[in-house]
Amino acid sequence: MIKLTTPKLISIDLDGTLVDSVPDLAWAVDKSLEAMGYPARGIDNIRDWVGNGAAMLLQRALGNGDENAVKDEQTLADARRHFDHFYGSHFAVDTRLYDGVLDALDWLSQQQIQLALITNKPIAFTEPMLQQLKLAHYFQYTLGGDSLAKSKPDPQPLLHVATAAGVSPAHCLHIGDSVTDVSAAKNAGFASVAVSFGYNHGQPIAASEPDVVIDHWHELSGFFS
Repeated sequence: MIKLTTPKLISIDLDGTLVDSVPDLAWAVDKSLEAMGYPARGIDNIRDWVGNGAAMLLQRALGNGDENAVKDEQTLADARRHFDHFYGSHFAVDTRLYDGVLDALDWLSQQQIQLALITNKPIAFTEPMLQQLKLAHYFQYTLGGDSLAKSKPDPQPLLHVATAAGVSPAHCLHIGDSVTDVSAAKNAGFASVAVSFGYNHGQPIAASEPDVVIDHWHELSGFFS
């Protein structure tokens, strides 16, 4: 078994990692598309388009998977306005924590490891969701996809929290569900743990070569030495 040196800081993704949020995201996306005269895309398609923030999700949905099909700025702005309206009132209706999340966060907190939440979800939705799901108190730092100039897979968010925490990247770990998260970790010099049950555009996360892949949150503690 691969062993990881117990980190001083762990950053964790949100959608597809801590929570299954696709039911609410898909509802809001399809309502937005219908309001603009586009056909609904359905939850199975939308599940594969999540992971790079709301703007990219909407571009993929407008283009039925082709993120380059619709570039008209007004169309994109209209889609975002509708999405913000619908998702703003429906972000935690059917969103659920993955099994074992609370136990894992409790265990990490007991190890006196600093925790950061780093997602590409807009911060305006991130903070209310953490409050609604009673997760906010676990995290010393929270960054949304629009909190800084750049978002994952760029290393800026990870390096930002490492600097704020006063921890070298060599003593940091990032946990996520997609190639976006694994790339961000590698770019920042963080170790990486990937969950196998999230949203990775329909591809197996092991292909992204994280340091560790887990199938359930209860497996996490077994990899720390």
